[in-house]
Amino acid sequence: MALTPGQRRLRARLAAHARWAKTVDRTAATAAARAGIIARFEREVDPEGVLNPKIRARLAENARRQFLAQIAMKSVEARRRKAAERRAAESAPSDVAQDGDV
Repeated sequence: MALTPGQRRLRARLAAHARWAKTVDRTAATAAARAGIIARFEREVDPEGVLNPKIRARLAENARRQFLAQIAMKSVEARRRKAAERRAAESAPSDVAQDGDV
């Protein structure tokens, strides 16, 4: 039986809650993911691995902040666009008869 996208989201949400309900040390549970994302940005700023580790770390932190700022900007743009679409839909004349209309 194929699940709808909404059912898949609900199933994933339930699984995430179940997992975190059993996790005492969240920092340790996410350590590998944090190390992986740091390594990603370090490879991005220093593909050959020739920079001083302190400089590489500083550049990687700036690359991470830039990435997060881009995501935030896209989120703002998407919310703005959706709000404009909602306003346009609300102000558009409706072809559906209202109560009392004939």
